[in-house]
Amino acid sequence: MTEIRTETLPLTDGSELRLTVGEPESAVRGGLVVLHEARGVTDAVRDMARSLAAEGWLAVVPHLYHRDGADELDESEGEERLRDQVNRLSGESVLADTDASFVWLSGRGVKDDQMGVVGYGLGGSVAMVVAASRTLGAAVTIGGGGILSPVSDGLPSLVHVAGELTCPWLGIYTEADPRISAEEVEKLREAAERSEMATNVVRYPEPVDPVLDRARNAEDAWQRTLNWFDSHLR
Repeated sequence: MTEIRTETLPLTDGSELRLTVGEPESAVRGGLVVLHEARGVTDAVRDMARSLAAEGWLAVVPHLYHRDGADELDESEGEERLRDQVNRLSGESVLADTDASFVWLSGRGVKDDQMGVVGYGLGGSVAMVVAASRTLGAAVTIGGGGILSPVSDGLPSLVHVAGELTCPWLGIYTEADPRISAEEVEKLREAAERSEMATNVVRYPEPVDPVLDRARNAEDAWQRTLNWFDSHLR
């Protein structure tokens, strides 16, 4: 099994960014910044980094809550605590953390056109924001909310930035999530198409968590994710 580790990287604002890293045992095909879910760097997120590393990708997970001294919010902490933590995120903070992650990848020999970003849930939303703000090779959003209304006061809605995508983008959604309607997903599809980048949006009838769900649709979604990076990061 691919091992993962955590490193600490000093930032220019005086804080220290924690990075969870999954490194391939064989040759590195490229680098992926993996953005975590709302509860932080959970076992599921670490498993995603591990799975990507097993496919040959150097995977790095920036701990976006590091300024608050948090890595993972316990399940016992209520929804109000979770919403408060998410609302502390801003475009400035997530871009600073992802920029540092891309620099980290560059320092390990990964070229810009071999870098991508992927996230599930909150991380999926942030992945699109990053893909609309930085020049990358490819991006994948898995189940990201905040399509019409931002997930955080400091972040834009996804329809607001989708037309500014700088790289091929894949959006994966599920009808099983009542918080994201078919109408919202369709509006996001239309907005992303205005970017003139290669885009694709898929909506499954069942859950598509690429780590926790082992149903056929989840497996298909995971394979689509891998194929997207295979096709666009060369």
